[in-house]
Amino acid sequence: MAETKAAGEPVQLIDMVFPGDSNHHGTLFGGVALAHMDKVAFLAASRHGRAPFVTAASDKIDFAAPARAGDMVEVTGRVVRVGTSSLDVEVELVAEAPVSGERRLCTRGRFTLAAVKGPETRLPLPPLVEAAAGPEGWLRMAEMVFPSQTNHYGTLYGGDALKMMGKAAFIASTRHARAVMVMAASDRIDFVSPIRQGEMVELAARVAMTGRSSVRVDVELWAENLLDGERRHAATARFTMVSVDANGRALMFGGGDR
Repeated sequence: MAETKAAGEPVQLIDMVFPGDSNHHGTLFGGVALAHMDKVAFLAASRHGRAPFVTAASDKIDFAAPARAGDMVEVTGRVVRVGTSSLDVEVELVAEAPVSGERRLCTRGRFTLAAVKGPETRLPLPPLVEAAAGPEGWLRMAEMVFPSQTNHYGTLYGGDALKMMGKAAFIASTRHARAVMVMAASDRIDFVSPIRQGEMVELAARVAMTGRSSVRVDVELWAENLLDGERRHAATARFTMVSVDANGRALMFGGGDR
């Protein structure tokens, strides 16, 4: 199963701020924030230009608000200028409190990426086009497969794929319920295509059913070759996520015991 993506789409990465990513003030390290932003800029540039890119420069980046441990960070990149062999990507980083839904714009920056000239690089780069609207109801988030996440065949470990899918289910269920959510179960998961080192992973998640204290979340995992745009459906899973109190007991949405 393959499809071609239109150029110019925003690329979004969503992650959690864990204690290891925060300083002694309990806020996200600036370097970690910049790494997220640069990764998203690279993915947006590669998806648009279908060429090997490197970061050439970034504008001044001012941090207006902190992202705290336990927050979600949503990083979105959009191509805003295209030249012959380089382009600019505007990236925003927004912090979101999982339960209250309060959102804060932490920083915004512009990254310039240049295409590495070689036999696989087609210049000039394609022109900028307006992005088409995607299907509603799906949470979409991107990741990249690095060498440390692959086995001796150069493909993504199944455990790392499950980690990505579980995180997507957690974020989708938390945004839906605005409650403390934990994973209660996962249905059978079939892996139908390998994901190779250097490919982009796109996760699509949506809430399929809501109960008194739990939700079921469907998650699709897609692999995308950043040079030719080929996309492959790699896996599908369904997770049951449950709302819990501070003692781990299931709660009905709204705060009552189950």
